[in-house]
Amino acid sequence: MCRLMGFVSTEERTLAEVAGSGFTEFAALSARHGDGWGIATCNSDEHPALIVEPTRAKESEAFELATHKLKSDGALLHLRWATGGLAINEGNTHPFTYNDFSFIHNGAIIPPDALEPIIDPKFLNHRRGQTDSESYFYLILTEVEKFGVSAGIRSAVEIIRKNFTYSSINGMFLTPTEFFVINEHNDERIPKGELPGYYDLFYKADSTEFLVASSGWNQIGWTELVNHRILKVERASLNIEITDINA
Repeated sequence: MCRLMGFVSTEERTLAEVAGSGFTEFAALSARHGDGWGIATCNSDEHPALIVEPTRAKESEAFELATHKLKSDGALLHLRWATGGLAINEGNTHPFTYNDFSFIHNGAIIPPDALEPIIDPKFLNHRRGQTDSESYFYLILTEVEKFGVSAGIRSAVEIIRKNFTYSSINGMFLTPTEFFVINEHNDERIPKGELPGYYDLFYKADSTEFLVASSGWNQIGWTELVNHRILKVERASLNIEITDINA
């Protein structure tokens, strides 16, 4: 299980700047979610740039540097808590990237290799790890090639919902022109020792930036993204569209 954060902005900013004074509290969540961290920056005119490290974020000099010095107008941040006996290594550390797309996931699809038979084999050749999360990403890409980005993401989510067992398939999918937030989770499968609301996602937005993140830190004044929803942000305008997956 993991903690997620993502933003898009009209100007280049660091993750710490966008998150504000509470960022230290978010980073402290790596005390439990300490099996690796990663950042994918994706400016609107560039391919994603990826940094991953299979270490605890709050003890990493590279994490401190990347979150406070690396500027972009869009980025994903992931704090990993390895599940299902999956190895702690660079290959299993989020985000995952392919061409213009980057992705992070919180949750578990059971078993971890369940999705592989329905992924286009050409994507499996790009694997750098063994996680269910990377398979989820490649299932999305398989469906995106059939239907386009918005419809492809929804198709992948519906395939998992109807055919597979999962605790959560919450995810964030970033492109040079759009930012998607998937909120689809099972509150009956919250990890042992975690409080209700573990899988909840909250966001805040204004005319210059949009920020979304997992729960567990101070998000007073943020807006909750209701479960079973997909949120899309148009990066050029920062317009937000929320779709009910059940509709």
